[in-house]
Amino acid sequence: MWHKVSPIAFRIPYIKTWKSSWYEDKKTYKSTLGLDVKAREILKKELTGIPLGDVLVSKNQEIITVVVYTSKSVLILGKTGEQKDHLETLLTRKLGTKTILEVREVKKPDANAKIVAFMVANQIEKRMPYKRAIKQAIAKAMEAGAKGIKIKVGGRLNGAEIARKETFKDGNIPTQTMRSDIDYTTMRAETVYGTIGLKVWIYKWDIYK
Repeated sequence: MWHKVSPIAFRIPYIKTWKSSWYEDKKTYKSTLGLDVKAREILKKELTGIPLGDVLVSKNQEIITVVVYTSKSVLILGKTGEQKDHLETLLTRKLGTKTILEVREVKKPDANAKIVAFMVANQIEKRMPYKRAIKQAIAKAMEAGAKGIKIKVGGRLNGAEIARKETFKDGNIPTQTMRSDIDYTTMRAETVYGTIGLKVWIYKWDIYK
């Protein structure tokens, strides 16, 4: 089943929730969804090169609240918070709605799938051997307390003529167990010889409700 269903979507009604938190009727749903997508695109463009975790968007009446998780909050906030104010002003102007930006620190970045994928992709783009980058990421994740991690990489690895896929794994990844908190993401590394695709699964712990 895990070949077809996202591990996060699979667990949404049980131990996980949606990345967007708002409700609209049929008339206004399209415009609000557009604002949600646009806010994420603006942040992705403005915060290029910064390791980001989840981006949560919520809308309450006429105010949009965007929560950004990152391992390097100083790069988003700036020394005195001027960078955060600039982003809030930019989002408010481009979305046409008052926007509040919150920046939160990721406590264990080495056990966060999005940040791990970003770091591996960044190292591959800098021409580090993909095996070394992935093995370092796996070792750090296990040291950070993860119970299991799996990384799949595919494309023209190390510039090979024929594209191939490889899987690296350590620990346990119970993808079909509902109570298992599995963080999952996909990432692309743009290299001179083509695009390298990455998939990362990190098993953190079990959640009993």
